Amino acid sequence: MPSPSTQDFLEIDQIREGIVILKNKSLRAVMMVSSLNFALKSDEEQSSIISQFQEFLNSLDFSCQIIVQSRRLNITGYLDKLKELEAKQANELLRVQIKGYHDFIEELVATGTIMSKNFFVVIPFTLIEVKEGSRGKLLRAPKTPVLTEEKFQMAKQQIWQRMEFVALGLRRCGLQVMPLTTPEIIELFWGLHHPKQAEVGYYPEVPPELSK
Repeated sequence: MPSPSTQDFLEIDQIREGIVILKNKSLRAVMMVSSLNFALKSDEEQSSIISQFQEFLNSLDFSCQIIVQSRRLNITGYLDKLKELEAKQANELLRVQIKGYHDFIEELVATGTIMSKNFFVVIPFTLIEVKEGSRGKLLRAPKTPVLTEEKFQMAKQQIWQRMEFVALGLRRCGLQVMPLTTPEIIELFWGLHHPKQAEVGYYPEVPPELSK
């Protein structure tokens, strides 16, 4: 028997049009959210942000998942470019300054691990929530739902409405929100399962047919 691949253990069936389709035919959309330096805000601003976020959470009538991704930041490539710039610099003073800056960054990195953080919100949607035309009758999904093109487009429209609602609520808190495209979602999941390669900036090439 062939050895099982990583894909056999994942719940993902496919990713298309910026939507993750799970094996049970439920859908997920992923949005990247900016960070906010809360500690630098005044007391009044902090209270306002907390209040806005509480209102946002209380306004939700569906579940969503907040993910914080921490990853070690590899700046080897940046240090190499500084070395190249130093070697090409004709001005002696600038060459000394570049070398000093390179040594400072190298020493700073050596004293500890520099981490980067990314923030995501995952929006779910299931086929049983799709309404049938103007009658508003819920589609009764079988144990293994069949995701037709019509149902997918209807579900996609509904999940995009949820994404717009979440984005509006987070923007009121001073955050920027961006939905991930199909290639970006593929890179996100690939990086989760290949952290060492992702750390140095390597990602597989996404076929053109999956880039839509």
